Amino acid sequence: MGIHGSSSWIFSLLCVLLLFSQAHSFYLPGVAPQDFQRGDPLQVKVNKLSSTKTQLPYNYYFLKYCKPQKIVNSAENLGEVLRGDRIENSVYTFKMREERACQVGCRVKLDAEAAKNFKEMINDEYRVNMILDNLPVAVIRQRRDAQGKVYEHGFRVGFKGKYSGTNEEKYFIHNHLIFKVMYHKDLETDVARIVGFEVTPLSIAHEYKEWKDQDTQLATCTKNIIQSGTPPQEVDADKEVVFTYDVTFEESDIKWASRWDTYLLMNDDQIHWFSIINSLMIVLFLSGMVAMIMMRTLYRDIANYNQLETQDEAQEETGWKLVHGDAFRPPLNSSLLCVYVGTGVQIFGMTLVTMMFALLGFLSPSNRGGLMTAMVLLWVFMGLFGGYSSARLYKMFKGTEWKKNTLKTAFMFPGILFGIFFVLNTLIWGEKSSGAVPFGTMLALMLLWFGISVPLVFVGSYLGFKKPPMDDPVKTNKIPRQIPEQAWYMKPIFSILIGGILPFGAVFIELFFILTSIWLNQFYYIFGFLFIVFVILIITCAEITIVLCYFQLCSEDYHWWWRAYLTAGSSALYLFLYSIFYFFTKLEITKLVSGILYFGYMLIGSYAFFVLTGTIGFYACFWFVRKIYSSVKID
Repeated sequence: MGIHGSSSWIFSLLCVLLLFSQAHSFYLPGVAPQDFQRGDPLQVKVNKLSSTKTQLPYNYYFLKYCKPQKIVNSAENLGEVLRGDRIENSVYTFKMREERACQVGCRVKLDAEAAKNFKEMINDEYRVNMILDNLPVAVIRQRRDAQGKVYEHGFRVGFKGKYSGTNEEKYFIHNHLIFKVMYHKDLETDVARIVGFEVTPLSIAHEYKEWKDQDTQLATCTKNIIQSGTPPQEVDADKEVVFTYDVTFEESDIKWASRWDTYLLMNDDQIHWFSIINSLMIVLFLSGMVAMIMMRTLYRDIANYNQLETQDEAQEETGWKLVHGDAFRPPLNSSLLCVYVGTGVQIFGMTLVTMMFALLGFLSPSNRGGLMTAMVLLWVFMGLFGGYSSARLYKMFKGTEWKKNTLKTAFMFPGILFGIFFVLNTLIWGEKSSGAVPFGTMLALMLLWFGISVPLVFVGSYLGFKKPPMDDPVKTNKIPRQIPEQAWYMKPIFSILIGGILPFGAVFIELFFILTSIWLNQFYYIFGFLFIVFVILIITCAEITIVLCYFQLCSEDYHWWWRAYLTAGSSALYLFLYSIFYFFTKLEITKLVSGILYFGYMLIGSYAFFVLTGTIGFYACFWFVRKIYSSVKID
């Protein structure tokens, strides 16, 4: 019966997994569709300059590009500011379905500093990001299987090369852009919607006889076609650069609702799906076996203990029943444990609700900064549940200073995160990067923390402390019993480190794709699989903690409170070690500041993961211990 029930449960979960895998690209477009008539003005907006080598975004106008008469910032949400996105207007303007060639943007004379900045950006492989009708500009890259196309986000600032017959390496700038705007036309009304925005960057050393601003006739363009054999535009001090662009329009069968599909298409997607399904199946079957063993062993133990009591046999108790008088003795640093458990509940609530919104399509990449904004706001509002959980546990441990405990819950975890974030932000600011969070946004974050999160933690703590404490299923002895010498494999450090392997194994393949999307500037939008992996993470954290807690109690060691938290939480150590492996094998970061940023942010992520998984393991073990001791008859 046990085997059949376990296998049917696994089969059901796999069916749900397949259902989610079919719907992985469901999203809401993020903006309302805009219809364009022939001749309507189109404005290309410029975003940040980004590089996977430095991870430091810069404002587009940090380089000496063409500037409009007045630079206008588009409205930014909290997530966009934290990500370093600065969306501004540009000189690239044209009209819907009216093709243009060799349009002059401006001419710029490079001084020594401007040339140096361009060369540094080319060295670090920076890419220019632009937006048209909320679609990011993309460069087409052929897929390895030669079927379809894959987009690379943005285009390179320039490239390095050598003139024929010389060994000296020169720098060249992409100063001519060939835009291709794809549109889907309504056959009845002739209005169109933009469904694609591609660019082909070129480097051209333009020549002209007389400069007349935008009306300049370029000698390098004959009948609006770039002359073949024109040399590329070199970057150096006192060099003059003319920025130009072409615009072509192409009708497309892609409908507006599906226009993000190509952007969200991941390369090696089959490897992605098979790897995740393989990982999940291993973890699922392992979890099923663990659950089956635990249920059978436990039922036998409880039946034996109760049978001994009914027969009034005066045999000595053995195993986990022997420590019933100490199993609910409050642990050392119980207040700190309450703080970490409360914080874990807050992170769990934020993660769960964020994933729900993502699954419903509200946090698609087209809704820029939406994911990060949602996470920050949900963290703030989940303070209510964090304070409540912390206070309930604190009262069960017979704590009296609930206000002090609440202050720790409200300030400890966010304070550590804010401290690391402040140091990293100072480093980014020192590099003059647009990724540095402005002072006003810092104040807004502080206001959210002190003005909303802290009061909600206090409200939650007040409600939690007002409720009557949870009763222990057995009485605690006045004198703690001595713990016998433990076998080497039951020692705390070994047991804790072994416990973190299985939860990490449930997420490490998905972790690769998450890290790739964060650090290699790719879109991540497979929240269906991510949600399934999150569910598997919860199951594995709970089960491995329960199993190891059971073995610990059987060896007459009743210090399970902190052990339960650290067993599941140790998976964060493997996560951080994996991030070190990822840094040296997948990234090409060369700058010291960029390396510090990477490890700083991964430390924040690993710390949050520790608190989340530790809390899941703790609550699973807490439920388990209360369950088994309330199931046996104790004299």
